[in-house]
Amino acid sequence: MTEAARIIRERLTSQPIEAAIILGSSLDGVTAAVEHPQTLSYSELPGFPVPRVSGHVGKVVAGQIGETRILVLRGRSHPYENGDPAVMRPVIEALAALSAGLLIVTNAAGSLDPQVRAGRIMLVTDHINFSGMNPLIGEPGDQGFVAMTDAYDRELADGFRRAAAAADIVLAEGTYMWFSGPSFETAAETRFARQIGAHAVGMSTVPEVILARRFGLKVAALSVITNLAAGIEGSSPSHAETKREGEKAAGDMIRLLKAFFTERMG
Repeated sequence: MTEAARIIRERLTSQPIEAAIILGSSLDGVTAAVEHPQTLSYSELPGFPVPRVSGHVGKVVAGQIGETRILVLRGRSHPYENGDPAVMRPVIEALAALSAGLLIVTNAAGSLDPQVRAGRIMLVTDHINFSGMNPLIGEPGDQGFVAMTDAYDRELADGFRRAAAAADIVLAEGTYMWFSGPSFETAAETRFARQIGAHAVGMSTVPEVILARRFGLKVAALSVITNLAAGIEGSSPSHAETKREGEKAAGDMIRLLKAFFTERMG
């Protein structure tokens, strides 16, 4: 067990963790869904990277959503903050050590489809790594050769489809394309992304999913659409827009997660 996992076990919860959620930009309001919360700052956990951008609180919350014992990561560090694609590795290692077999990764993203606008939630069914980086570069031996054909678990995806129907949420679906950031995509990159089959673009999630699969976690991912990608209908994204629209979508994300865990435990 990692030192961070040991501290979480000793100071937050002695009970096994059944699922973990990483919250994307300005989705901190989702923590309102956690019952009986206990909190630690990332700075108290060895190896946990403290986020340096607004919209990411940098705290761990242990508690329950319904009957499911949950660990919520309030924000993330991004590879663009220090150039390290494996910046979230200590977090994923701790989750694996705590036997949190299910990881739900959330993010804020720009839509490549004018029909899917700000406020919608998109179930990520696959990804394209356009960043030129990989968190498993330098992995010893053969452990870096991780199959990604099942990166986004089909059973979990079906669970979110059922949860969306139960919560009366119209869920979009599609492929998420990872740009390194922190600058936003150009209009030409938007056109390219659409041509190769992406449905949304963003600056996170993919490295965490790769690491999660390396450590044997099942993964589901949800994008909150906060804007149209650059160049679509004249869109010019900003971080302020991302934060504003992310905060608005927290209510739907709470309803979706509650419905998902209710259905899963039913």
